[in-house]
Amino acid sequence: MNIAVLLRAVPDPVEELELDGADLDRDFLGYVLNEFDDHALEEGLLLKEETGGSVTVYALGMADEVEQMLHTAIAKGADAGKKLGDDLDPVDAHGQAAVFVEALGEGNYDLVLSGVQASDEIDGQVAMLVAAGLGLPHVSVVVGTTPGDGSVRVTKEYWAGITADYDVALPAVLGIQTAREAPRYVAVARIRQAQESGALEDVDIDQPDNMSGVTITDMRLPDEGEGAEMIEGDEEAAADKVLELLQAAGVR
Repeated sequence: MNIAVLLRAVPDPVEELELDGADLDRDFLGYVLNEFDDHALEEGLLLKEETGGSVTVYALGMADEVEQMLHTAIAKGADAGKKLGDDLDPVDAHGQAAVFVEALGEGNYDLVLSGVQASDEIDGQVAMLVAAGLGLPHVSVVVGTTPGDGSVRVTKEYWAGITADYDVALPAVLGIQTAREAPRYVAVARIRQAQESGALEDVDIDQPDNMSGVTITDMRLPDEGEGAEMIEGDEEAAADKVLELLQAAGVR
């Protein structure tokens, strides 16, 4: 089974994020691999181990950390990596999907895997947009896969822990929420070997355009309130106080 995995770099949530008008201040912003994409990579590697074939990872060069991210994926077991462009400005999910669709066009992959979403997506999910661009079947919120003959059985999670199994004809695109196993650890020495392997290819592309039609006009932190009012007393007194507060706020 030949598999493509789409990786995205997102702002590191551990860092203190600062705003600059309608965007984050990105001058000193660090990036990490999107958590759901890490699970998509792990699921792809598990499928490769079960069926043979290959895993190729793709990422847009929108951050300095992308090359390291791709080398780490190769060290974990991916056969090849493709960095699409370099020093690109951030682009929305529609624009990212268009780049991925063009890059995947000649790949003849059985499966394309992506994380179900990314922390900085506001205009759609890359997996379903790529599926639409390629004209392939798609299932998202996938929490498990089982390879079959010309198909793959996927477990999709719904609300309240409800799941359903689907048999999906290949080729297909899946949005992975959780891999069957936790994403594997790889030693730094393996990453250095991957850096010297020549398995990473730089692909020149022009700066993609935002394509969703959604424009961010302003970003601001939530207004700080005065804090919560603690209600003292027994249940009856607390209920009377809540009613008083609601009436004062105009609730009838």
